[in-house]
Formats: sequence, C-alpha cells, structure tokens
Amino acid sequence: MDQNEQLVHDHAIFINSTVNSVYELIVAIPGSHLAINYLKNAYQNDPFRIALELFLVFFAIKYMLSKKYKPNDNNVQLTVKEVDDLVEDWQPEPLAPKLTSYDRFNLEKTPLIVGAQSAKTKVAGHTKPLMNLATTNYLNLVASEQIRQKAVETLRNYGVGSCGPPGFYGTIDVHMDLERDISRFIGTDDTIIYAQGFSTVSSVIPAFAKRGDYLVVDEGVSFAVQKGVQISRSIVKTFKHNDMEDLERVLKEINTEHATYKKRLTRRFIVTEGLFANYGDIAPLDKLVELKKKFKYRLILDESQSIGVLGSRGAGLTDLFKIDAKEIDMITGQLSNSICGSGGFCTGSVEVIDHQRLSGLAYCFSASMPAMLAVSASEAFRIIEQQPNLLKELAERSLSFRQILSHKSLDPFIYLESADLNSPSPFFHIRVQKSYLDTQIQNSDDKISREAEERLLQDVVDECAYQGVLVTRAKYVYDQELHCPPPSIRISVTIGLTKKENDKAASAVKSAIVKVFSKWRK
Repeated sequence: MDQNEQLVHDHAIFINSTVNSVYELIVAIPGSHLAINYLKNAYQNDPFRIALELFLVFFAIKYMLSKKYKPNDNNVQLTVKEVDDLVEDWQPEPLAPKLTSYDRFNLEKTPLIVGAQSAKTKVAGHTKPLMNLATTNYLNLVASEQIRQKAVETLRNYGVGSCGPPGFYGTIDVHMDLERDISRFIGTDDTIIYAQGFSTVSSVIPAFAKRGDYLVVDEGVSFAVQKGVQISRSIVKTFKHNDMEDLERVLKEINTEHATYKKRLTRRFIVTEGLFANYGDIAPLDKLVELKKKFKYRLILDESQSIGVLGSRGAGLTDLFKIDAKEIDMITGQLSNSICGSGGFCTGSVEVIDHQRLSGLAYCFSASMPAMLAVSASEAFRIIEQQPNLLKELAERSLSFRQILSHKSLDPFIYLESADLNSPSPFFHIRVQKSYLDTQIQNSDDKISREAEERLLQDVVDECAYQGVLVTRAKYVYDQELHCPPPSIRISVTIGLTKKENDKAASAVKSAIVKVFSKWRK
C-alpha cells in the first residue's frame, strides 16, 4: 500500500469512528430511537425532501442570526431651521383640478331653484315662475297633498332615519310594507328596497354576475347600469342599441365559442333598460323574453324610467307588453323619477331577493331608506292604482308636445330621439341635425366640437327660460360613458301643467329653436 492509499484509509477510519461516536451519542438521548426510525421511514425513497428541508433549516438559522432591520436606520436628521425652511417652500397640491372654461360655463348655466320643487318653479334670476320641463315629475306627485300629509305624519312617528343598514337595525315595518306594495303592483313574488337609486342596479348586477360570467348588454344603457356591469368584472359583450338581430348574433357567437373551445358553463345574463334614459325609446320586451328562453339566459331589466308611467296600470314594461312579470328574472328601478321619492328596488323571485340581503353591497353597507320616503313611495303607488286617468292624461300631453316639435319648420335644425308620436314615453331628447352642423363648417377639414354643440343647445335652453319654460341639457360623464350619446336637450312632460300650458311650453321651445339656430354661427 503506497502513501496516498494509506492516507485515504486513515481518513476513512477517522470519519467512520466520528460518525459512530455521534450515532452513539444520539442513541444515548432518551427517545432518539423514535426520531431515527421516522427519518429512515420518511426519507429512504425521497432525497429531494431531505434537500428541501435541510435548505429550510439553514435558511431559518441564517434568518435568525442576521442583522435586524430597523425602519428609522437611514433617516436623515434635520435641524429645526432646515425643517422650517422646507415647510415654507412646500406648496400643497390643489384639492380639485383647475376648472376649464367649459367647466365654468356649465357651473354658470346651472339653474338655481328657489323654494319647493313644482310644475311651475321659481328660478333665481327670473321674476316669474317657469313651467318646469326639466324634472321627472311626470305625474306631478310632488304636489300631492295626500303624500305630503303621510310623510309629515311618518316623520313625527319615526324620525328622520335609522342611520343603520337594513340587515342590522335599519329595517322597520314601513320598509316591509313598501316591498310588499311594489311586489303587488308589478306582480312578482318578492322585493328588496335600496336607499340610493343609482346604487340599486349597480349593486344588483355584481351580486349575481362574477368573474367569468357573461353579461350581454345593450350599448345604450344608462350610466348606473354601466357601473354595475363594470363592477361585476364579468365578460361583457355589447349589442347594438335595441337591435334584436344583433343581440341574437352575439348570443350565437358565445354559444359557438363555448362549443369550439369546450369552456365550462357559467352564468349568463342579458342586461337592458325598459325605457332608455339616454334615448327615450322602449325595449322590445317580447323579443327579449323569446331570446332569453331560446338561449337559456337570465334577463336583468332596469325600469327606472318606465315604472309608474308605462302600461295601462303604470306597472312598467311588463304591463305594456302584457307579459307576466315573473318571466323576468330581475326587475330593478329607481323610485326618484315618476314615483317622486328616493332610493330604488329590485323585484323577482324569493330566492333572487333573499340572495341580495347578504350580497347586495348597497343594501348591506348603506343606511336604510328614511321611513317618510318609504311611506311616500307606497302612497305614490297607491295613487297611480287609484287614478289610472293620470296615465292617459300624461300620454295626451306627451303626444301634443311631440306633434308641435315635429313641425316641418324644425326639420333643418333638430330631430327628436324617439320620434314616434304615439310613443308612451313621457320624455324625449332634442338633438341637432348633422346636416345643420355641416352647413356651419367653413373649412372642409373643420369639425364642430362637442363643446360648441353643447353651447348651441345651451343658447336654446336660455331662450326657453326667457320665454318662461325651464328645460335642461342632458348631462353625461363623457370620459366614462361606454357609448356617449350626442348632446341633447331633454324634455320631460308633466301633467302638472294644463293642456293649454303644455302647448304653450311646446310652442316656446319651438320658437327658441328657430330663433337660436337661425342666427347661430360657429
């Protein structure tokens, strides 16, 4: 045996003796044989596990022995004078962005109503009351003495509000009465009420539609519906406004996509409005129900504008089309339009409503509706039921107003969105003819800006006010709208004006359009 071999042999003997000594030392520890048996059984066929756990043990030891981090170790110590100098030099950011000229224009042109809301309202800067066509007081319920007395009586009995969410201590008997009244009025099994109208549909949609679900949405829906769709984080497909052929095309494409890629089955909803706030036209509910059944979708119908005014009983789109309300999965609406109250509702099956009592965010985390407003809404539904002649009167006023504004002399200047004279919609939009704007362009490369178009319509609004009629431009959140409609003046007809006053107001609007458009230059 040469010298190298002898050296290796000696080392092997030393290592072996050391291992044996360590082993004997470990064996001498009470209970060590249990740990040894565990290690033999656990690791005999899993060397990766041994390596991983050794790494974790060494990492833990290194972490415990490393230097501890202290947040203030690197702080720069400043003298009192240096701190004072920095404070003097600091300029705070403005709380709100600087107003543009267009923002100032909108603020300056916002009318200030003096006193109570009414069909003939007092506006700052005008000596006589103006005929009010700027609010959704279609049935003139704001002037109802019956509602006023009920509201005052309820205020004395219950106070202003509960200041608590409905699911905790905010629900009282008048809230449950209102829910039953809405269910009976529309013809559904159950109803839930929300304290804020805007938050109603924007809470209902995400309560049912989640990430991965499908929402097929009319591109003309209102801003509140758009927010609900956005919050849900679902897969969103849009179809052309009120185009049932395009809706069917979208539904077929989704089915084809699922069949091709064998995607998992998810919840699917069609989302639309009964009476569109941005256009004043009515959704074809019969076709929607037919497509929903054919493709097995659920239908979410927002009736914020149509409840109280459409149908022989004022029960909305289902009443107008003579369709059982129970065939619509969810009907939502605001109580702040024709009902002249506050808050909103969702009505449908018991299961749909019960689910929202724990998953409707605006229901769970907002204070409940004040009792006097709940009673006012219940009383408004009762009045509509007891006086169906109000709806006929409203339809007559609307027809008369549309006829006057459909005069041929206005054709070069404006068109009515939802121009059907027999439309039961109590409001419509006046929009500028594109051909008129084209005639105002001096250069072929030029284009009339949206702001210029808004200023033109505001001139009409100002002229109407001068002639004793209060109207308003439709307002939109331009940078957040899905498909922002063109600028418009929204006319809301009310039976608070007599037939003679209604015709006089329509003639004043017509006169103002002709006067302003004839003289306007870009």
